[in-house]
Amino acid sequence: MTDELTELPDELPEPPGEGEEFDDQEWLRCKGCGELMYLPQFREGLNVCYHCGHHDRIGGLERLLAIVDEGSFEEVDDDLAPTDPLSFVDLKPYPERLEAAQAKTGILDAFRAGSARIETRPVQIGTFEFSFLGGSMGAVVGEKVTRVLERARERGEPAIVISASGGARMQEGLLSLMQMAKTCSALSDIRAEGVPYISVLTHPTTGGVAASFAMLGDVILSEPGSLIGFAGPRVIEQTIGESLPEGFQTTEYLLDHGMIDRIVDRRRLRAEIAQLLGLMLD
Repeated sequence: MTDELTELPDELPEPPGEGEEFDDQEWLRCKGCGELMYLPQFREGLNVCYHCGHHDRIGGLERLLAIVDEGSFEEVDDDLAPTDPLSFVDLKPYPERLEAAQAKTGILDAFRAGSARIETRPVQIGTFEFSFLGGSMGAVVGEKVTRVLERARERGEPAIVISASGGARMQEGLLSLMQMAKTCSALSDIRAEGVPYISVLTHPTTGGVAASFAMLGDVILSEPGSLIGFAGPRVIEQTIGESLPEGFQTTEYLLDHGMIDRIVDRRRLRAEIAQLLGLMLD
């Protein structure tokens, strides 16, 4: 990234010199370019490096609130909680994994949804929380995504879904895979009504989420450097017995091959979506 968004902010503290120890409560080394960043400025810039534009992870709610009008988000369906229909056990029982994820994140499952406004326009919006079991999609997540789309259709308001997911949740087996068809059916309904749907892909968007509603937006936006695809590169290489092209399954590769519409810097996403809504609705 080389545009004006990556120009260094004014009046930053002098970073520690080469080899000097630094306070990790004040400074963070960029995973992209290795430069030190002043942590408050990094957070203010939505976890994007102001040296090189590398996009670090950010919470789903934080990302959503940066897009919508301040104070406009009203969460719904936050009382829906997953169950354990298969009595699934791997290294530990599924209920124990859920309990740990809920304690870590403060939410009941990996997707938040609700009503909001973007530059005063009402929207139905939802976002994945990757920190909850890798943003995996089980029956509750699929239901909440479907409800976002159904509310959009009923109210004639645009739908926006921000994806960050490892795919279908294996602990719910076929019930999780069914959510792919369920969400796509709801998308078919809103498309028939002419209701806009914007899909935002972030790092990573993979598996059953990528293979369903995430890649079916009227407009598909993605953040720079995101991993987007169904199976991982190593799985594909082992399956087909061939090496993959350089950059395969990155946002930039998908844009070059017509799979997404635009790559958008996280700091520009609100303005980009607002402009799209104006074009779609006016």
